[in-house]
Amino acid sequence: MHDPEILAFLQQHLLSIQHNDLETYHATTAKDLTLYEWWVTPQRIDGLPFHDFMMEANARRGTVFGSENDPGGEVRLDLSNLHVQRYGDTAIASYTMLVSAETPAGVRVAAHNESRVMVKRDGAWQVVHVHKSPAWQAPHVPPTS
Repeated sequence: MHDPEILAFLQQHLLSIQHNDLETYHATTAKDLTLYEWWVTPQRIDGLPFHDFMMEANARRGTVFGSENDPGGEVRLDLSNLHVQRYGDTAIASYTMLVSAETPAGVRVAAHNESRVMVKRDGAWQVVHVHKSPAWQAPHVPPTS
């Protein structure tokens, strides 16, 4: 059974990103956030400015996360194989994120593996670390060029 408190928090947090809701994103994310987004850069990204810029740019374009190919299309997020581990005021959610987006050519689904570490501070949950990796077999050794 999944922890309903963590699930409700995680849904609120992810929807804030999807809908460019900076106020909720800041309320649900620690200022000292660390994250790895494998498709952006192989290095760790620190703090909120990275997502602030992305979400503000998406809002100006009228797009939500996952709809870059069709700003008018619907987008759906699903957490496949969700597993939540809770240790008091710390929780870890790991899952495969499925982003289904409506495009003129039909529905496009992108997938990646993701873990989010959450800590309860002063009675409120915040995401403190995110790690994303490909949802396919990636080579262990980088390709040579």
